[in-house]
Amino acid sequence: MDYNCGKIDLHIHSTASDGTRTPYEILSLATELGLKAISITDHDSVEGVKALLKTGERTETELLTGVEISAAPPPAFNLPGSIHILGYGMDIDNKKLAEALNKQQQSRINRTPKIISRLNDMGIAASLADIQSQSENEQIGRPHIAQWLVKNGHAASMDDAFDKFLGKGRPAYVEKERMPMNETIQKIRASGGIAVLAHPGLLKFNDRSEYERFVIELVSMGLQGIEVYYPEHSAAQRSFFKYLADKLGLLISGGTDFHGDLTPEIQLGAGRGDLYIPYAIYESIVDAITLNTHH
Repeated sequence: MDYNCGKIDLHIHSTASDGTRTPYEILSLATELGLKAISITDHDSVEGVKALLKTGERTETELLTGVEISAAPPPAFNLPGSIHILGYGMDIDNKKLAEALNKQQQSRINRTPKIISRLNDMGIAASLADIQSQSENEQIGRPHIAQWLVKNGHAASMDDAFDKFLGKGRPAYVEKERMPMNETIQKIRASGGIAVLAHPGLLKFNDRSEYERFVIELVSMGLQGIEVYYPEHSAAQRSFFKYLADKLGLLISGGTDFHGDLTPEIQLGAGRGDLYIPYAIYESIVDAITLNTHH
């Protein structure tokens, strides 16, 4: 793989979901940092990408349309929470994709007041208005509630807020409706995109054979790629996910999961400072998208 033609970041969140930088600020920062290509992959939303494409801004940084969808685990696997699927290169005006994303966003919107109500029951005087006032985001979600809890002295850090209150099995956790896995993958593919499993290292499996079974199950539903490069992946995990990608004929992807000030330790294009995602990865994904559109 050519490491000399620049680096990329294909997993970034903007103010269209739970990041603190606007899509335009992200593109400017990426250009400043010399990133060759980026993808803004907001949670269940392509509004940030749309806004950026409308400006018609021309920079040296190439822009790949993206999204990160919260999907339900396949029925054969009893996993907590959502499985995140990244979509790249979709037609962002695709009507069926837009309908599916709107439904997901509505589920997020409905969930937030329920979480706040649970916090209130615990004697924490949070309100939706307070949480909205501290954020310029289009979607208010758990990270914004966590931020408010830290700011108001109810938690020591974002992680602490999730550990104490907001994580799966914690007292203020509220389940949300999710798109079935096969439907998520098919919606991305039907809109001309490539479906990629996000941060597989964050999933909790007993052993590698279980990981492999899980990825094979997603491949049978149409999964085309796996995020190998990620700040939380150890070197051993990276080499295992690369091995799986080679074995199953999957594309390799990578990104920092940049959220701006929500996770200040994660830098755009570099993660914790040691992440290098080569441009060749972007080229492989773009080639696969081009093949998609010609079939």
